[in-house]
Amino acid sequence: MFFKYSNVITFLFILLLIPTSAYSDQHNDAAPAHSAKLLVLGDSLSAAYGLKQQQGWVSLLQNKWHNEQIPIEIVNAAVSGETTDGGLARLPRLLEQHSPTHVLLELGGNDGLQGHNINKVKTNLSSMVELAQNAGAKVYIQEMQIPTNYGRRYTQMFTNSFDEIANQYGIEKIPFFLEHIALKPELMQNDGIHPNLEAQPMIAEFMYNALTPLVLGQVALSK
Repeated sequence: MFFKYSNVITFLFILLLIPTSAYSDQHNDAAPAHSAKLLVLGDSLSAAYGLKQQQGWVSLLQNKWHNEQIPIEIVNAAVSGETTDGGLARLPRLLEQHSPTHVLLELGGNDGLQGHNINKVKTNLSSMVELAQNAGAKVYIQEMQIPTNYGRRYTQMFTNSFDEIANQYGIEKIPFFLEHIALKPELMQNDGIHPNLEAQPMIAEFMYNALTPLVLGQVALSK
């Protein structure tokens, strides 16, 4: 008699657990199943040079995504003065530390301004693309431009290098975000190289339109 009573109690206890387990599964399904982490590996244009960090386009973009409840987190690894040499040296540690799902390479501008060898710049960018892809991240490359006073041949080779990298690896190239800003003195700092405070929301909006569908599309595919 004792054994029969014990079995009944055990059976009832199991029945009580079933609804709780089902509710737990439904509750977890209601939460976002996927989120993205975007690592921005860049230079002073993304590091809010001459401004407070929260005033820069990267922080403004993060705020916009947050306010719209878009599940993309940004890790801003931009450093003023950074070259592709420096970016390549730092990237392995950044990938290990942050495990990004997406990487934006916004580098090369300082290389161009310093007249670095174009083939070396391309080699560095290629190595960074491969490192990020091998770590499982989706990679985007930001087109960079330099003033025309570096000579037509060098300037053209420099600009073309970003198309060549994008085509070689089948990755998205983001157009130069200063293309319609750099020629407007009222949107640039006194050095004529860095965008000022008024330009940052414009860049953030440009990058929002460029990156949001790309990142969200990749997240959707991963579901």
